[in-house]
Amino acid sequence: MAELLSGLTRTKMCGEFTSSDIGKTVTVMGFTAKYRNLGMILFVDLRDRTGIVQLSFSKEKQPEVFEKSTLIRNEYVLAAKGIVAPRGEKNINSNLKTGSIEILVVDLRIISEAQTPPFNICDDVKASELLRLKYRYLDLRRQSLQKNFIVRDQIIKAANDYLHKMGFLFLETPFLGKSTPEGARDYLVPSRLYTGKFYALPQSPQLYKQLFMIAGFDKYYQIVKCFRDEDLRANRQPEFTQIDVEMSFVDDISEVMNIAEGLISNIFRDTLSIKLPKHFRRIKYAEAMERFGSDKPDTRFSLELKDITQIVKNCGFSIFSEAAKTGSVRGINIEGRASMTRKEIDSFSDIAKDFGIKALTYIAIKEEGITSPISKFFDESSLKKITDAFNAKTGDIILIAAGKTQSVFDALGSVRLSIGKKYDLIDKSIYDILWVTHFPLFEYDEAEKRLYAKHHPFTSPLNEDLKYMEKKPLKVRAKAYDLVINGEEAGGGSIRIHSKEIQETMFKSLGFSESDIRERFGFFVDAFQYGVPPHGGFAFGLDRLVMLITGSDNIKDVVAFPKTQNALCLMTEAPSSIEEEQLRELSLKIQSIDPTLNLLS
Repeated sequence: MAELLSGLTRTKMCGEFTSSDIGKTVTVMGFTAKYRNLGMILFVDLRDRTGIVQLSFSKEKQPEVFEKSTLIRNEYVLAAKGIVAPRGEKNINSNLKTGSIEILVVDLRIISEAQTPPFNICDDVKASELLRLKYRYLDLRRQSLQKNFIVRDQIIKAANDYLHKMGFLFLETPFLGKSTPEGARDYLVPSRLYTGKFYALPQSPQLYKQLFMIAGFDKYYQIVKCFRDEDLRANRQPEFTQIDVEMSFVDDISEVMNIAEGLISNIFRDTLSIKLPKHFRRIKYAEAMERFGSDKPDTRFSLELKDITQIVKNCGFSIFSEAAKTGSVRGINIEGRASMTRKEIDSFSDIAKDFGIKALTYIAIKEEGITSPISKFFDESSLKKITDAFNAKTGDIILIAAGKTQSVFDALGSVRLSIGKKYDLIDKSIYDILWVTHFPLFEYDEAEKRLYAKHHPFTSPLNEDLKYMEKKPLKVRAKAYDLVINGEEAGGGSIRIHSKEIQETMFKSLGFSESDIRERFGFFVDAFQYGVPPHGGFAFGLDRLVMLITGSDNIKDVVAFPKTQNALCLMTEAPSSIEEEQLRELSLKIQSIDPTLNLLS
């Protein structure tokens, strides 16, 4: 049944035809999206990535071609030659770009037949995500998904155009490298030639791009795959793509942030025709946490945190008074929601529990007076001080958390966002873009009793905080910056350490011994012996940018062949077992395996 394309050359894509083509003889090619046999006339909606055009087959005018068209089924691949004609006023489909015309077919080639697909290929598909991932190549035929990848291409082009214009060179870095600690587990690749040795897939090109600066390339960029073996979620995949940038002879964060702002502005202009301000708002990390409980605040709605620790520190409520000694007591005022049910309050309390807060308490200001489970611990004057701190009025309800300050921030930040979504407080008509700066250089892990780098071990401390590096490291702030779009971290970066002495102090603060440093970073430390220009850079998550620009809430919608939440590829059935011979070549042996285990079940 399959026919060759001999003598046919596609005129243009399906969605590109307009009324200006009427009367022309054209050739189109694509997939059958729908067919309708009306007896004397048969219609086919022919689809490609640009859209749909209607083919018309007439039994009266072209009986042989019509007879062949009756063999067509959904997803058949066709080539058709015909004359572009107007549809007629009553038959115009205003939902299609090509809705005012059709093609009267005089020559039909059925290029490839297709079995009935396991689900209907349309934008309002009812099939489960798991089934669609198994047949991802069919799912990708849906126009809503194809539009996402067209936008992805536009973003990549805008990034390439802008960075080339600004003098950056596209330079590639290796995928097979050395395992170095960057906060997540590495994906490891065993070496066949060196028994017991492993390569690691890069979590980022961080060290390599810094070595490019030491090598004198001055301005580097790359659109590159990165790999992290970590728990997945709606906006995270084990392999992801980032727009990676580094530049030399910069020490002020504004010099790098200006380049990043130009990049984002060009992307928004070229994909959404939106003109962004020349410079984005900036907020320091400490202020972001104090006001929003998050280092990636969504400021499209207010609902800010208030600190009432000093007001309640001497009250008779033990949870508050204890928190005041070792942490803090903070809350948020939800205007007009004093009628919130106990079930709603408990749902927000459950969110807070995930961050170590035993429970949220509340103060509801109703017409008949204040309702609160803690009112017995406060006199009228003290309650008024609390409500005044939140500028609360009749009809409002205040949710309060007490505990370790970081836990309180995390809990209320998450509750705040949940409230914003639940009660439709977020203005989704705008793009909220801001920088968060002045991050802590270190964070302390209570369980392991040691410091970790907030970003990575090569982030430069603020000049004025260098004096705290050895004795008060938690006071040190970093020359680091994150770009936040609509409450999502779109990317970030830092000025890097270019001083050998400061880098050694950084490693020492993180608890690395001389042997640790030599084993993990020997090649990098050696490079510092030969002259290092001051340098800095940033990286934006391409997948997350596509999500934000297309309005998707699932990263699988913008990654061509994604993994499931369990890091499985249902289409190829990866990860999979390998042959014994392959294991022997790598000097590997599987210690034990559950024969009943079926990863894909």
